[in-house]
Amino acid sequence: MTDGGSGYIGSKYGRYVEEIKDDISETMQKFGCQPILFVGSGLTKRYVGTPNWDELLSYLAELCPNIEKGIGFYKQSFKTPMRIGEEFSRLFQNWAWGNGHAHFPKEMFDASVDAQSYIKYKIATYIREFTEKNDGIFFDEYSDEIGSLKKIRPHAVITTNYDCMMEILFPDHTPIIGQQILKGQQISIGEIYKIHGCVSEYNSIVFTQRDYDNFMRKKKFLSAKLLTFFNEHPLIFIGYSAGDPNIRAILSDIDEALPEKGGVVPNVYILEWNRNISSKSTPAREKIIPTEDERSVRVKLIEASDFGWVFDAFSSNPVLNDINPRVLRALVARSYDLVRHDIPNMKVHADFQMLTESVESSSSFAKLFGIANISDYSIASAQHPLSATQLGKMLGFKGWHHANKLMDKIISEKGINIKECDNKYHRSEMVNKTKFHKFSHDAVDLLRKVKNGEDYNVDI
Repeated sequence: MTDGGSGYIGSKYGRYVEEIKDDISETMQKFGCQPILFVGSGLTKRYVGTPNWDELLSYLAELCPNIEKGIGFYKQSFKTPMRIGEEFSRLFQNWAWGNGHAHFPKEMFDASVDAQSYIKYKIATYIREFTEKNDGIFFDEYSDEIGSLKKIRPHAVITTNYDCMMEILFPDHTPIIGQQILKGQQISIGEIYKIHGCVSEYNSIVFTQRDYDNFMRKKKFLSAKLLTFFNEHPLIFIGYSAGDPNIRAILSDIDEALPEKGGVVPNVYILEWNRNISSKSTPAREKIIPTEDERSVRVKLIEASDFGWVFDAFSSNPVLNDINPRVLRALVARSYDLVRHDIPNMKVHADFQMLTESVESSSSFAKLFGIANISDYSIASAQHPLSATQLGKMLGFKGWHHANKLMDKIISEKGINIKECDNKYHRSEMVNKTKFHKFSHDAVDLLRKVKNGEDYNVDI
């Protein structure tokens, strides 16, 4: 693993890393709020070792003696995981009411208990074991990466996972399980939406064809609620392959809401693990995802073997770095209407004493809830508003690389590195372990002279 991408400095992949970080920084500043994380089973398997779907089915087949044939037979006969789950559920019920009676709690042998509860109880029992030790569950090799992930402080987390890893990583967020998401406030902060259920409530788990059909019938209600988030926040899919049906379903709904078709969705990223990343790698920047009705949507793609630098980039919003989501959720004493011209009216509940302690000004409170956009975070930001990529584009280039060559030319001609310190042309800031370079319009004027071969002086 590399140190936040720094192991590739100066290489092709190093340039890719810098450009992706710039793009994330620009998106974060444009939207002025924390990202939404959409987390799949790949991330939990990476950090904790939880089983993927095939591994879970294999475990269940070994556990239940009524599943007499090999897993290949059931794949051949039932084709999809959900239909296999439906058959396994029937066999688990038969086992529970026969020789497996002692493997289940006594209260489960009542006519009111759902027939599919037996397999879900065993699924919950098995997966819960992976997260019972809380912070001790994580693989040591990913400790730095996990530390970077924790610092993101997401507006919300959406996951199809059953496990409780997200609750451990973000203890100040509140889990909303299964159909609970269809109830309560229309817009909220600091929540973990477990849309396929949770091991803490085993009957909530979406595992069988019946479960999935029921989920799909209610998906439009879920999507309408989630689209509120997606329209106003950066979104990153982690732990999914681009062809995952969960991604396709969500992106299909996002695509329907887009005013313009065919372009890249500017605030949606997919982070994919690539074990073959090297200094010479030049990954694609976009991914075309097939959705429903033979349509497709283009999103931003990030490929990495080490996720740490990506998480650092998404935690670079200085506005909310020190805000506790639990505090924000606790602002529920009095209710006031906050009106914004471009979204429906909504209610925010606020206890004034807590509000005073948690937020420095009414304007910053507005920013927390997406009521005001954030373009500049400080006087320093106003003086140096340009990312390296923006600087390059203002000079007529496609990205930052040629602008960097012009700065190298200044070093060779004047012996001055304008990125070496904070000055009228440049400033840098560290967010976690990642350094972000920002530039002024004075830098644009200076580099334009260098580009055009004009006389220039460097005023540092």
